[in-house]
Amino acid sequence: MITTKDIFSYEPDKKYATPVAYFSMEFAVDQALKIYSGGLGFLAGSHLRSAYELKQNLIGVGILWKFGYYDQVRDTNGTMKAAFIEKHYSFLEDTGIKFTIPVHESPVHVKVWLLKPDVFRSAPLFLLSTDVPENDEISKSICHRLYDSNEATRIAQSILLGTGGAKLLDILGRDDSLYHMNEGHSLSLNFYLYSKFKSVEEVKKRVVFTTHTPEAAGNEEHGYALLQEMSFFYGLTEAEVKSVLGLDGPVLNYTLAALKFAGKANAVSKLHGDVSRDMWKGNEGICEITSITNAQNTAYWTDPAFEKALRSGNDQGIVARKKEMKKALFELVADQCGKLFDENVITIVWARRFAAYKRADLLMYDWERFLRLVENTEYPVQVIWAGKPYPQDYGAIDMFNSIIKRTQPIANCAVLTGYELKLSALLKKGSDIWLNNPKMYREASGTSGMTAAMNGSVNLSIPDGWIPEFAKDLENCFIIEPAPDHLSTEEKDRIEALDLIETLENKVLPTYYKDQNKWLSIVKNGAADVAPAFESGRMAQEYYEIMYSK
Repeated sequence: MITTKDIFSYEPDKKYATPVAYFSMEFAVDQALKIYSGGLGFLAGSHLRSAYELKQNLIGVGILWKFGYYDQVRDTNGTMKAAFIEKHYSFLEDTGIKFTIPVHESPVHVKVWLLKPDVFRSAPLFLLSTDVPENDEISKSICHRLYDSNEATRIAQSILLGTGGAKLLDILGRDDSLYHMNEGHSLSLNFYLYSKFKSVEEVKKRVVFTTHTPEAAGNEEHGYALLQEMSFFYGLTEAEVKSVLGLDGPVLNYTLAALKFAGKANAVSKLHGDVSRDMWKGNEGICEITSITNAQNTAYWTDPAFEKALRSGNDQGIVARKKEMKKALFELVADQCGKLFDENVITIVWARRFAAYKRADLLMYDWERFLRLVENTEYPVQVIWAGKPYPQDYGAIDMFNSIIKRTQPIANCAVLTGYELKLSALLKKGSDIWLNNPKMYREASGTSGMTAAMNGSVNLSIPDGWIPEFAKDLENCFIIEPAPDHLSTEEKDRIEALDLIETLENKVLPTYYKDQNKWLSIVKNGAADVAPAFESGRMAQEYYEIMYSK
């Protein structure tokens, strides 16, 4: 049996004595380990880094994705192409642990790999794989693609994470752990625990749940019949599951079931907490939903030279280092797009997961107004987009490609591919404005703006997610005024697009070009206000105090 000394390179601090297993479908720990898609993974990665720094008794449980999410490359015409390339990692340790889990009433073999703490300075991370010789091709494919588009495969992936992860804890002798579900993907672990304890109350003592999705329709759900057929319920029948959880209807909502199984739950910002409590309030038997605002790890994300200049109050050093970081980003722009950007020109970046509600093209809503903005010689601008659509979200892919095609003739606009940790960091360090314009109440937290502020990029944002807890308009950021809630989606888009471009024209650009002292003050205030309040050490500490306490 693997001992605690085999797992940890450090002795866990006694004040974090409760053993915790953090279940997540994705972890963005390092660029080299491509087992993440976006914000959920970035959050999980920072959590593991801070758990390492604080010496918490926490381990991660995830899946070793053979092809990762996907590699974002360009087709022959320059538009986006999703490539699936097999990954190999020499830095993962073979634990020698193998076991089986039931999937579709058949045994599927699981092999366990370990990312040791000192490799990337993270808490220990166990990764499960079904890509082993003992399995047939269908079973092997369970761990091939993160968020596989096939429904049965997606369910099997949840079984691998939830049931497989819970079984692993038994094998490791850490079955006294608190089971932390980061989103509902690992829901099946609750049925595994129920099979052991025969009591929802006993499961509640062992499970906490973090929800990230701010609308009921966006939470994963599947038909009971298919879930039972896939062995998701670990021996329970559909009727028994409905009876145990007090549910009805043809489909099981993962989030609702998790709220009924968990002893505690949290949303990921204060605003998201309000949204979540309102969203689920009509359901009996759910646990309390508090909020712990997401955060990011400064040691990983912040440029050391920029941070040193900030701490020493070296304004010249701040300005000089920012230009150096912009130059580094612009080398990639030139390499990918054949366009030469100027480090003296304000640079606006929109970069995150491509999804319709995030409105990557809102800045282009009025095309003629957009052209006037990017052709302005008095206040020149440069604009960069980047981000990954879900590979089967053809609407988002079309939007990504449309932005490429529309901006290709414009020398000061660029769209970059390959949005992973490395490019994300380059964009945050090299941008002056970090643009965030989702539809209101749809961004549960949105942590990218935190790491941007750490590197001297000023947030220009709708007041959604974490932003209301941070924002002081015109002091540490710029706010896009949201349209009234009662208006139609189309009218909201129109009003908010107008306010976005007017904020740029009338506030952001004049400040940047005409009042450098004011601009520098906003940059410094943003960096000062984002940490430690939105640093993941605070978040990891709060999880132990609020969610992991008995």
